[in-house]
Amino acid sequence: MIRKFRYYFQHPWSRLCVAYLVIFLNFLIFAEDPLSHSQTQARVIVVGNCFSFVLNKYPKGGWIILKVLLWLLGIAAGLLAGKFLFHQQMFGQLLRLKMFREDHGSWMVMFFSTILSLFIFSNIYNMCLTLDGNMSMYLITEHMGIRNETFMKLAAVGTWMGDFVTAWMVTDMMLQDELYPDWGKTARAFWRKGYNRIVLFWSVLISLTSVVVIVITTDWISWDKLNRGFMPSDEVSRAFLASFVLVFDLLIVMQDWEFPQFMGNLEINLPGLPISHIRLRLPHFKRIFKDEYHIHITGKWFNYGIIFLVLILDLNMWKNQIFYQPYEYGQYVGPGEKIYTVQDADCLKDLNKTTLSWEWRSTNISPLTNKTYTHGDLFLYSRFVGANLGVKCLAFVPSILAFILFGFFICFFGRFQKNEQIKDKPGSSYVKIKTKTLSQHSKVSHLAADDAIVIQEEPEKMNDDYFVSTEVTLPNQHNITSGLSTEDQCAFNQGPQSNDITETR
Repeated sequence: MIRKFRYYFQHPWSRLCVAYLVIFLNFLIFAEDPLSHSQTQARVIVVGNCFSFVLNKYPKGGWIILKVLLWLLGIAAGLLAGKFLFHQQMFGQLLRLKMFREDHGSWMVMFFSTILSLFIFSNIYNMCLTLDGNMSMYLITEHMGIRNETFMKLAAVGTWMGDFVTAWMVTDMMLQDELYPDWGKTARAFWRKGYNRIVLFWSVLISLTSVVVIVITTDWISWDKLNRGFMPSDEVSRAFLASFVLVFDLLIVMQDWEFPQFMGNLEINLPGLPISHIRLRLPHFKRIFKDEYHIHITGKWFNYGIIFLVLILDLNMWKNQIFYQPYEYGQYVGPGEKIYTVQDADCLKDLNKTTLSWEWRSTNISPLTNKTYTHGDLFLYSRFVGANLGVKCLAFVPSILAFILFGFFICFFGRFQKNEQIKDKPGSSYVKIKTKTLSQHSKVSHLAADDAIVIQEEPEKMNDDYFVSTEVTLPNQHNITSGLSTEDQCAFNQGPQSNDITETR
């Protein structure tokens, strides 16, 4: 039963349906979300603090130096903590997670730890500002300094890019691997021929992204005019929709053939490239560092790193739907529980709960247009029924179950045992290359014993005696004798050849 379920759960058709369904659901929730038309400032927990800390709210004078210095220290501390504290110590040594073995996934961990570090340093910066009573306007908050309408458009373009790359990576995997040999034979033959996959990726990406950006940024297509109230959504249905988007994001990862260990031999090519990994050489400062470092980015972690970035935007949208109140976003409820949005962002500062209502705006005349205020407001087919928080919190259930299942598989099937040796093929997020001096090279060329490869197997207990099998593989004979004299070479060539493998008791 488990084998049958896993066969269909990880089948190419199942994986493709989930990957491309996420794209549709993200566009649907963007179109139905009333926050996409709000003129108030965007608020994002933690991420908004980091955005405001780095990009805006710069004071004058010496406070600028303090702010830049603090967020630079925050980035450096986040990278170091993510690499050595969270990745190596917590995920590697304490939890022993296979997916984070050696240096795998370190860049994703470092990214999230940097966000956390910037949030902490932004609060330290706020503490410094409170020492001066006139700096309250520069305090770092979750307000990003841009409108919700602008932020939602940027989020829609970002989720499109992330979801498309993810779906393309899944498609690329399905058409390259042979775990399901009877599936898509014709498509695989076309996919692997020449540079078809590369040409298709860039042509589809450029063309579709251009259309998506134009449609989203220019409001060329209005969802309300296109939909015309067909099955309008309310805050409860939108909360469940956002919750299922999170579930499908996690399903994409759980449907991977190597989940939760990610220790297989399947090499995934990077999107639009004929290679499965990228190596970047870091500058080598010989006076400071003795070793040379290369950054190694693999296709699989490039793919799933994008998924977790999109997950941040989906979590924010999920939070907005559950705790949505029209008044907080410059909106109000009209007849039929439809939502109206105030388009004039400047007058929002002077509005309160009384003036921001259908009763007031439909009976008062605007002196600028000589019409009621409702004529200048944007009508949406999305509804607000005023459901209580307990009903909306039911949308937590699918996502919480998905996160619990995700953690269960990683905890019980994706960890090394305490007595299990970590083995992995070469290749990691960064590679340390040890350099040798000329004297070290000369020593290696004259010492043949240093070139031998010794493999010691684990001891076996037999009759209370321990036997250790040691295999010694000598290197190429020509390499050994190249540094010897003529007489020594003759003596070596006449020696016994059966001493390559030695067993010691």
